[in-house]
This record gives sequence, C-alpha cells and structure tokens, in this order.
Amino acid sequence: MDLLVAYQDDPAGHNMAKFLSQKMKKENEIFRGKNYDLLIIPSPAISADWLESKYDYDGFIFLSKHAAESGVLALTCHSTGNFSEAKFGGNKKQLAIPYPDLQKNYLKTLWKNKSIFSEFQITIEATHHGPTALNKPTIFIEIGTTEKQWNDVSLCTSVAKLIDKVMSEKLSSSPVAICFGGSHYPEKFNEELINGKFALGTVMPRHALENLDEEMLSHILERNKQAKTALLDWKGLGPNKKKVIDLLDKTDLEVKKL
Repeated sequence: MDLLVAYQDDPAGHNMAKFLSQKMKKENEIFRGKNYDLLIIPSPAISADWLESKYDYDGFIFLSKHAAESGVLALTCHSTGNFSEAKFGGNKKQLAIPYPDLQKNYLKTLWKNKSIFSEFQITIEATHHGPTALNKPTIFIEIGTTEKQWNDVSLCTSVAKLIDKVMSEKLSSSPVAICFGGSHYPEKFNEELINGKFALGTVMPRHALENLDEEMLSHILERNKQAKTALLDWKGLGPNKKKVIDLLDKTDLEVKKL
C-alpha cells in the first residue's frame, strides 16, 4: 500500500488531502483507506526524507502546490532528486526512486480529463528537489501556479478525485526509460508519457547534464532498476551531447533518440 503525504501549510496539498480524507478512518495521525493511506505532516514535503524511519509503505505520493516564475497555470507531476547541490530539500547528488507507472497512469488520466482543466498546461517536470533518501518509489503531484489556484477548493477537489481514481485502479505496466536533455518542462518526454509506450524514470534536463559523470550515471541506474532504455531529446542535449553518448555506450541501456 502507498502513502499519500501533504504538508499542512501547503494550501494545495492540504486541500487535496482534506477532500481525500473525508471517506477515510483516522487512526492516530494516519488516515486509513482501502487503496491507500494518507498523512498530513507538520514540516515541508521537500524535506520529508525522515518518512521511512516512522512509516513502512510501498511508495510515497506527495500532494503539493506548484510555483513558477512564469505564472503559467500548470498541473504537474515529477520524480525527485538533486543532480548537484541540495537547494530545496534532500541530499546533494542523490536521487529518489521514481514511480514510473503511477506517473504515466496519472498524467494520461489528467490528459483524458483535460476539458475540466482547459486553462492549465498538463506536464511533467524534470527531476528536482527533495526528498531524495527514501528507498521506495516517490512522486510529487502538484497544482499550480499561484495562491489563487492553491486555495481553489473546487480545483483541488477535481484533481484529488482523479488521484483517487488512479490509486483505486490496478496500474497498467509499461517499459521504463531514463530521460536525458530537454528543458525543465520537457515536451518530448511529456509527449512520450501521454502517447508513447514508455513510462519514465529519472528525467535529467539539459541544464543538469554538466553534472553527469560515471558516478552520477551509476547512481541513476541504481535508482532506476526497471529501466532498460535511455531516451534522448536529441536536439535538447546542448554542449554535453558527446559526453552523454559516450557514457551511455558503456551501459546496457538501449538508446533512443527523440
């Protein structure tokens, strides 16, 4: 069973959690459910590396707000991890274990219901921020992009209903790929997730590729044991294209260019 987690001072996460908890039975601090449990925590979700020391679950799904300087309205989800320093939770140069099948099922469900969210961009983000130390699959599901959306109970409820739907059904399984290149909102990988065959593990964007070396690639592979393929945003690899190719040539991953 998975644990849904929301930070009590995160309005979007808390609004989603409040709706989901209505039909759940509370035992101590845990809301118990048929298909998942739910926990509201007193400290920021990006720093929740401590969760496994207290709670034993198969995976951790964080319900969260999404912020962006652009102000573009977005419904997002992404895996967590730091390719270099840890500016926003977690540990430096450490990646969490992604949750590829849940991410694919959730984003496809969002996409099927995009008429409800016509003002919003529906997208994954590249891997970023904490927590990074959890040893079970971890994903952030986010509502953006301003306080207006975070505090919109109707919007948060609509997203929460889709989360409940995905969590209540058997996840369809897909082959898993690790992704390299592209922007923070990687269009080619987003398209693959919605319409292609692959579910996605760690997504290392172009701006992080300067931190890719044998040690980091070994860590990526360790955290993505399901992955048999590397997807490359071929035009979005930037100046590190040769380095990426040379490093991947030393692995057993099948390399596909997008």
